[in-house]
Amino acid sequence: MKIYGDSISGNCLKVKWTADFLGLKYDWIETNVLNGESRTEAYMAMNPAGQVPAVILGDGRPLAQSNAIIVHFAEGSSLIPADAYDRARMFEWLFWEQYSHEPYVAVARFQVRYLGKPVAELEERLVERGNGALRRLELGLADSPFLVGEALTLADVALVAYTRVAHEGGFDLDLYPRVKAWVVRVEQALDIR
Repeated sequence: MKIYGDSISGNCLKVKWTADFLGLKYDWIETNVLNGESRTEAYMAMNPAGQVPAVILGDGRPLAQSNAIIVHFAEGSSLIPADAYDRARMFEWLFWEQYSHEPYVAVARFQVRYLGKPVAELEERLVERGNGALRRLELGLADSPFLVGEALTLADVALVAYTRVAHEGGFDLDLYPRVKAWVVRVEQALDIR
């Protein structure tokens, strides 16, 4: 299996972390988005969306979109709850991550860290929505150590990817103590740092 990803991308790292956690064998192909490597003719032939991550499975089939990839990898594992309701809650978090968290927290981080934009010049709506996402996570962790109860799931893997580096986009995780403690728990469970 080949995983095409950029190591600066939380979306790519969550695919790597899931594969590593599950002990899957793969070749990591560093694909630098800042240099346009995901927009080459060869890459676009494999993934017409021109995004990372993308995977070429062992049988040659391609798969894109980080959350689709991690769900495929984790099928039948402890990262996907066996209980139907808990599994649906995991998917609820996965969908929310791509629609209500990543577009704000990750975009602010990218603009500050990689484009050199001062935090003070970030769009106000971006900052408000990013902090709103972090508040939602804080609330979601009020009654359990992980997002779907007592055990690590793909919801945690997906959401920790950009949350753990939110400070790089000007977000203060000290305002969200449950989130901050959760980041440490997830990093330990995944053996990342």
